[in-house]
Amino acid sequence: MTLDIAALRQQFRTGKSELLTQFQNSRPTTSSASLLLKRMAQLVDQTLTTLWQAHGLPDNAALVAVGGYGRAELFPHSDIDVLLLVQSAPLPGCNDATTCAIESFISACWDTGLEIGSSVRTVSECIEEAQRDVTVQTSLLEARYLCGDLGRFEALQQEAMAHMDVRAFMTAKILEMRQRHTKYEDTPYSLEPNCKESPGGLRDLQVVIWLARAAGLGSNWQDLARNGLLTPFEARQLARNEGVLKLIRTRLHQIAGRREDRLVFDLQTAVAESFGYENTRALRASEVLMRRYYWAAKAVTQLNQILILNIEERVHGSQDAPMRVINERFLDRGGFLEIVSDDLYQRDRHAILATFLTLQQDKSLKGLSARTLRALYNDRKLMDASFRRDPVNRATFMAMLRESQGQTHVLRLLNQTSVLGRYLWVFRRIVGQMQHDLFHVYTVDQHILMVVRNMRRFFIPEHAHEYPFCTQLAAEWDKPWLLYVAALFHDVAKGRGGDHSDLGAIEVRRFCKDHGITGEDAELVEFLVAEHLTMSRVAQKEDLSDPDVIQAFAQRMGNERRLTGMYLLSVADIRGTSPKVWNAWKGKLLEDLYRLTLRALGGARPHMDAEIEARKQQARQALALYYLPAGIETPLWKSLDMSYFARHDAGDIAWHARMLFRHLSDDKPVVAARISSVGEGLQVLVYAPDRPDVFARICGYFDRASFNIQDARIHTTASGYVLDTFQIMASDPLKFEGVHYRDLIALVENQLAEAVASETPLHQPVRGRLSRRVKSFPVPPRVSLRPDERGQRWLLSVSASDRSGLLYVIARTLAKHHVNVQLAKVSTLGERVEDTFLVTGDTLKLDKAQLALETELLEALSA
Repeated sequence: MTLDIAALRQQFRTGKSELLTQFQNSRPTTSSASLLLKRMAQLVDQTLTTLWQAHGLPDNAALVAVGGYGRAELFPHSDIDVLLLVQSAPLPGCNDATTCAIESFISACWDTGLEIGSSVRTVSECIEEAQRDVTVQTSLLEARYLCGDLGRFEALQQEAMAHMDVRAFMTAKILEMRQRHTKYEDTPYSLEPNCKESPGGLRDLQVVIWLARAAGLGSNWQDLARNGLLTPFEARQLARNEGVLKLIRTRLHQIAGRREDRLVFDLQTAVAESFGYENTRALRASEVLMRRYYWAAKAVTQLNQILILNIEERVHGSQDAPMRVINERFLDRGGFLEIVSDDLYQRDRHAILATFLTLQQDKSLKGLSARTLRALYNDRKLMDASFRRDPVNRATFMAMLRESQGQTHVLRLLNQTSVLGRYLWVFRRIVGQMQHDLFHVYTVDQHILMVVRNMRRFFIPEHAHEYPFCTQLAAEWDKPWLLYVAALFHDVAKGRGGDHSDLGAIEVRRFCKDHGITGEDAELVEFLVAEHLTMSRVAQKEDLSDPDVIQAFAQRMGNERRLTGMYLLSVADIRGTSPKVWNAWKGKLLEDLYRLTLRALGGARPHMDAEIEARKQQARQALALYYLPAGIETPLWKSLDMSYFARHDAGDIAWHARMLFRHLSDDKPVVAARISSVGEGLQVLVYAPDRPDVFARICGYFDRASFNIQDARIHTTASGYVLDTFQIMASDPLKFEGVHYRDLIALVENQLAEAVASETPLHQPVRGRLSRRVKSFPVPPRVSLRPDERGQRWLLSVSASDRSGLLYVIARTLAKHHVNVQLAKVSTLGERVEDTFLVTGDTLKLDKAQLALETELLEALSA
């Protein structure tokens, strides 16, 4: 049989294009997506069968669809996986007719436009491979006959089931699923979820079907319902939410024009618009789409857990195992908490929250049974307004928060089962709510639970190595549950418009009143929620060496208990936004602010003269350890003002003196570097004759050398030299992988000295690359320039989307306007920059010059 490959290719392309066009023009319903996936598979079936018949494959060979294609559904850009089932293994090279025919067939598939993934095996080879690799075993479960020798295909199916060890297969797939969930941080609520692989995605539903097939319990939701693993209602819910996920994934493939299973920011709006969603004053179209996705993923997560537990019970026979009576409501079924009857919650609504308190209190229990999870899922509507007002339920909820252990686990479980949002109605409003601030990587509800987790870990001795100072403070705190309440409510009012801190304070005040939290305890919790952003803002944006800053913050805190609670909440909050946001330098700034404020709260206003003398004495003691002559520090110290000693600790002061005492009058720059005493990175000292462009040259070097500046402390000596100290970290750690730290220090010292000494014009800024997130959610650049309280210096605040070289752009603009930088507070919050500079310059005294500087900075930040 001769075949016109070009004509077949055109026929396939035309057929696929017509299907996608029909889908694009149809209403975005789950049935339209299912129909497309089915017809896409049929189109490929027809094309493959035509090619098979045209290439003279032997009569005893069979063509089999495997993987997702084996399920007879094909997403627009998914893999087409096929198995060529043969009688005997083909010889290497084209040495016989069968081998030649196979190679010609596979080549023709690609020529036709079918990007297939193929394997050629005998039945015995398939079974051997399946024994070694559970992925192959899984693909055989979904194998579907296309054409060729039907008997050979049936033999494969019989052999595969005969060699199936259901328990081993189940263990492997569940471990594989847990590993996958861990990779996606065990949450369906990341801001860019993978609608196939993330928890609550399509893969979780496929795992259930694989396990059911392996155990002979069915191959679809209706089969599982007939076999008693699902109720008809649950089967409908699963089918509906599976349809939503398939619809979203199909639209995603179509809009991306490639296989893309992640709902990345730059595609979310386009996908949302394809659903007909539009921006409103309250919500973006993408937020409407993502909330629909999150609710579907949450339902899948709940039902997946119920089904897998049910299948495990059937496979292991544990449904008939003897049970331990816990009390009149609950039983222990093999370590899982089981309700005594299916109608328990309908008879006794108080048992709903009691379920979680019992689980929290009984250390022998490891989770909720399938029966309990099912009852919670099916009886959700029992949790109405009267349920929330019930004094018994309120007492039970408070008992969970006051328990000595288990708050993190029980709150997560309450949220997973939808109980938390139904009991705390204010919490329900932020389930699945996105955050568009570029440094949160979780939805609001997930972030809140991460903050509660972080707070809880401060009180667990096993985690003392993570936050030693926080653990030390927590050990002296009398009522941990107050901090859990503050963490639970700190962001609960996000997305309403207005200040979420103030609105959250109103909500937590109402909660305290309803739950019997009174007096100083209620005032503390409300204060922490209302002020939860204050400490991080002061630590990262203001000059902590200024006694006025510390005094003002101390007055705002009021007392040590509030200060300690605020510090613990601030650390937990920043750590709960994104793994990228927290670093040791931010931790040091917060701890420094805490210690300085605690001292101020102790009574007298900070006495800087006494503090500076103490630091000088400690620095002299440190210098003595190096056997240096007494007094070597004096010439340098005489050239520096009080602000220098206020902004550096004794260790830095001693290091500077040791590095510089021989070079105080050098014409060439002196650069010294060392491993940072605060976390990772380097601390770099620059001493050079002053000129307006020094700061810009330093920033330009660090940018070109792939370093990010975490902090900059800039001083000018009385003798006309700059003495600047920088905390830097590699922006691309892989670039310096394998480089010894001594070599890295030598590199920085030599290259930076050359850059500072250079007389060449400042190089043009390189247009920094923007991340996908920044492109999707740009931060409008803002510049604020205002005089300090004394009117001698100006405070320059800059906010913008982060990009490489941004600090150099700012420094270069300041140099151009002859503005000197005295202090730089560099703060990167995820992918938003919040930088503050203390600057001086004669030009700043002129309104026209100020306006020109601000205008040029805005233009540079917007470029």
